[in-house]
Amino acid sequence: MHPASVKEIKTGLEQLTHKELVAACLRLAKFKKENKELLSYLLFESSDEAGYVENVKMMLAEMFDGVNKTNVYYAKKTLRKIVRTAGRFIRYSDEPTTEPEICIYVAEQISSLGFDFKKSAAIENIYLSTIKKINKSIATLHEDLQYDYKRKLEYLTT
Repeated sequence: MHPASVKEIKTGLEQLTHKELVAACLRLAKFKKENKELLSYLLFESSDEAGYVENVKMMLAEMFDGVNKTNVYYAKKTLRKIVRTAGRFIRYSDEPTTEPEICIYVAEQISSLGFDFKKSAAIENIYLSTIKKINKSIATLHEDLQYDYKRKLEYLTT
């Protein structure tokens, strides 16, 4: 997922009302490093949250394709980078379902890489911290959504 150009952001800002513009700027102040990504989300992708989640998943899938499976040290470094990237894109969204969706995807991909967690404590810790994050985010959701996500989580942990 690539941020929009400055010109596209400018045309998007011109379409906002004054209150929406102020709110966007205040949110922008919280994030210094990823300003263009956050503005791109606010202006172009916040109306289609499902599409945004799918774009993030596709980007993360590309990153998972680049994981070095032969060397645990490099795999660990790549997985940490993936988890950081996922966390960055989760922060942009205000939707409560975005975090469990993306974190469950990350956990599924980590488990599908085929690493033996007994041999690599670092990779196991990355996986377990992702599971903790999923549990924490599920606890804030409505009961019906909690049930759906807990079923997905049970599938991961068994």
